[in-house]
Amino acid sequence: MNGPAATPSAPWLMALSALRDRALAAESLNALAFSIVNDPHPLLRYYQGLAFDLAGLRPRLRAVSGLAMPEEASPYLVWLEGASRWLAQQVPGEEPVLLSRDTLAVPDTLREGWAEWWPAYVWCVPLHARDGARLGLIVFLFEDAPDPALLAQLQPVRTTWAYCWQALAGPRRRRWWPNHKQRWIAAAIVLAILLLPVRQTALAPAEIVSRNSEVISAPLDGVIAELQVRPNQRVRAGQTLLRLDETTLRNRAEVLRRQVAVADAELMAASQSAFDNPQSKSELLLLTGRSQQQRAELAAVEAQLQRTEVTAPRDGVAVFSDPNDWIGRPVNTGERIMQVADPAQPAMLIQLPAADAIALERGSQVTLFLSAYPLRPLRGRILETSYQARPSDENVVSYRLLASIEDAPAHARLGLHGTAKVYGGRVVLGYYLLRRPIAALRGWSGL
Repeated sequence: MNGPAATPSAPWLMALSALRDRALAAESLNALAFSIVNDPHPLLRYYQGLAFDLAGLRPRLRAVSGLAMPEEASPYLVWLEGASRWLAQQVPGEEPVLLSRDTLAVPDTLREGWAEWWPAYVWCVPLHARDGARLGLIVFLFEDAPDPALLAQLQPVRTTWAYCWQALAGPRRRRWWPNHKQRWIAAAIVLAILLLPVRQTALAPAEIVSRNSEVISAPLDGVIAELQVRPNQRVRAGQTLLRLDETTLRNRAEVLRRQVAVADAELMAASQSAFDNPQSKSELLLLTGRSQQQRAELAAVEAQLQRTEVTAPRDGVAVFSDPNDWIGRPVNTGERIMQVADPAQPAMLIQLPAADAIALERGSQVTLFLSAYPLRPLRGRILETSYQARPSDENVVSYRLLASIEDAPAHARLGLHGTAKVYGGRVVLGYYLLRRPIAALRGWSGL
């Protein structure tokens, strides 16, 4: 390659000045990288120019000569990612280095790519900040060895490139990495924090119920004809709560009365003719049994008619859903319809999911945050816990917990919902944080 004389000529100096002017005129780092890899070509006559940004954790390709925007998915750029890291290691200082493929021990992963995409000579120009931190790496590819004198005369331009690169890149963030002693201290601090004793807690949905309540269920199969109370209405002992439809039972009772009358008439006729007719005397026992059977069936139906009216067994509050959901609805014997609860004895009914269950004892503390009164929590203690977990109304397998409410404040109304926080024993912070992951890992691995 033919280069200028040892003393640069006027055209050569003007070309260097133009390179510096274009670098100073760049408005962004990408524009500067594009100028660096393209503008020196009339002077150096290189095969290809590449600009890498070394500010991040790995080199980033900023520009390729002759291309406006390199394609990220091309095999060449995938190979360049590994080649750029290796080239950065071959330039230990701040001075440019000319590398030759024939004199280097190229790694096996890069040798085939170099032979396919690169010529024999690579001139690596590192760009450094004023504090010595490396900012970027400029790579020029030559098919023939360039003149060292020509490359040396580009030193002012390289200085300008580094200055502009630092100015456009902005302040460089220094990555801090702890030394061996600092890592041991940090590990000791983390271990000490993980060994701190904390209170084990769990969150679960909860509802305010009464500790003293009685379930009102359907006394027999039928259809609800009327509800005589409203939800949350106060009731007195003996007050009528609901009535079942009596139409079917009254019709059946009327039919049975007529059957009883017919049976009585047949029995009387058989009794009168039994003195003269031996055959009527033999039928007398059968007719007597049939009459008694009809009377027993009538008595049973009349007893059911008396049970169609359900009354309150005690004073309290009627707790049930919308009355329109019950009127006209068929019910089976024993089906729960409502509760009569004592509002003066509220309690917390907690559905603790089995996945969040912790070791709880009778008397453990509970705090309930009501959705209607989030700033006025209720406090209490666990009174009883279920032995087995069963699906809740939300179809979540949960343990049933019943907890007291201290002082029974006025806003602790039956039916209010919220989130309860139950407190278990004290454990170390590490166990508190890793309990769920460990349980999930054991459930997945079976260890």
